[in-house]
Amino acid sequence: MAASDPKFAASAPRVAVPAAPATRVRDPRLDFFRGIAMFIILIAHVPGNWLTLWIPARFGFSDATEIFVFCSGMASAIAFGSVFRNRGAVMGTVRVGYRIWQVYWAHIGLFVATAAAMVVLNRIFPDGRDYVGQLNLYPFFKNTPDNLVGLLTLTYVPNYFDILPMYLVILALLPVVFVLARVHVALAAALVIVLWASASLFDLNFPAEPWSERQWFFNPFGWQLIFFTGFAFISGWIPAPPIDRRLFWAAVAIVLVIVPFAYFRIYNEYTMFLEWRKEWRVLFNKTDFGILRYVHFLALA
Repeated sequence: MAASDPKFAASAPRVAVPAAPATRVRDPRLDFFRGIAMFIILIAHVPGNWLTLWIPARFGFSDATEIFVFCSGMASAIAFGSVFRNRGAVMGTVRVGYRIWQVYWAHIGLFVATAAAMVVLNRIFPDGRDYVGQLNLYPFFKNTPDNLVGLLTLTYVPNYFDILPMYLVILALLPVVFVLARVHVALAAALVIVLWASASLFDLNFPAEPWSERQWFFNPFGWQLIFFTGFAFISGWIPAPPIDRRLFWAAVAIVLVIVPFAYFRIYNEYTMFLEWRKEWRVLFNKTDFGILRYVHFLALA
């Protein structure tokens, strides 16, 4: 009865109720643009598809891969950033390590499923396209014991299987970059830039197969530059570009100037553009993520 008395209720001590843990907010814009990027990548890899003439890569140096990796960097900042800030570097590293474990086995499982599918397709269509050969899978079937070890150690990466290994290496760099940024953002930026420059200048990359000099098509030391650019934007390490007409028109100018150097109908018609591409290919090389791919992507963004 005393508890129902208004006087008792007014004088009774208040019990602190723990606040509900803040939920991570998923930004649907990231999912939207990553979905668009995946759709463009699908179009680009379908043989005989006229839509490939109209994908972004036809008119500039960057393509849907940059969109996807940039958005993945932003998504990683949302997924792991709060763990590093609120629970420390050790727990953040554990979370990243668990994600690496997941992606690693996804890569292995994807390879096994795809290899089996290619064998089935070759048997169904014996006189058609050589699906096994197109993915460079014959070495695996001819010397399975050695190449199985190579597959598990990522020293054997067949054609078109580079994207997840690249992501694994970038995720492994994430705790190092975050810890350096806690000391000073300039230290993290320096590491990212040095690794990117080393990819282009010193051929820093991983071997894709033990019997040749072929390397990973997507060099993680080059592509981490755009990943950590997206990560830095979400983490607040660098400010978002201001809404400015001058900046907008400068970006438009960059995109338009690049078109004759990137559009095959133009540079095949005018040799000056074709010769420039041959001489300066390092500036837009996809494997090592040439600097003009970065510039073009930022202008588009």
